[in-house]
Formats: sequence, C-alpha cells, structure tokens
Amino acid sequence: QVQLVESGGGLVQAGGSLRLSCAASGRTFTNYVMGWFRQAPGKEREFVAAIRWSGGSTNYADSLKGRFTISRDNAKNTVYLQMNSLKPQDTGVYYCNARLLGTPSEYWGQGTQVTVSL
Repeated sequence: QVQLVESGGGLVQAGGSLRLSCAASGRTFTNYVMGWFRQAPGKEREFVAAIRWSGGSTNYADSLKGRFTISRDNAKNTVYLQMNSLKPQDTGVYYCNARLLGTPSEYWGQGTQVTVSL
C-alpha cells in the first residue's frame, strides 16, 4: 500500500523559507515521477514541481522557477520542496503526488498547510 506523508508546512512571513518533505513508502518508486501540487482557497489544484525518481530530472511551474527547488533522497525515500522568498500568494495546501510513468496510476498525500503572512 503506497503512502505519501507530507510534513514541514506552517506559518511563515513573506520573504521567508520553508522546506516540505514527502516520505514515500509501500513500493519501489524507481519508475515514478514525484510531484508537488498546491491548492489555494477557492482555487483549483495546480502543479508546482516534479522530479523523476530515476535520474532526477526536474520540471517546474514557470511562475515558480528560481524560488522553489525539488529534490529527492533515495536512501530516505523522501522528496523535498525547498521554498524561498515566499509570498502571500504561495499560501495553500501542498500535496505530494506519485505517478507511475506512462500510466494514469497515481497516489496523493494528505497535504500540508502553508500560510505566508505579510
């Protein structure tokens, strides 16, 4: 059974930083793309960043390039999202996602709240 457990969210002032973690378990994720998505109040869930577990290639939402960095630790089976220069519009629930390459099969974590205050 696949489990994705996010942590690291919280309240931070604008300009600050947070690092989110997603601990993945339940299978080998070699053939998966791991991603972060977010959902602001009253808005649809949107893509933030993704990383291929094998090879480590990354992809980012254009608007977030340069401020957010996704990475993974193979030994810990954990994916991270480093968020710098945070803005109030970054507020939302951040979700971890695991998608099996070439298939619609995917899993979601429960989400972690990020709140950026002025």
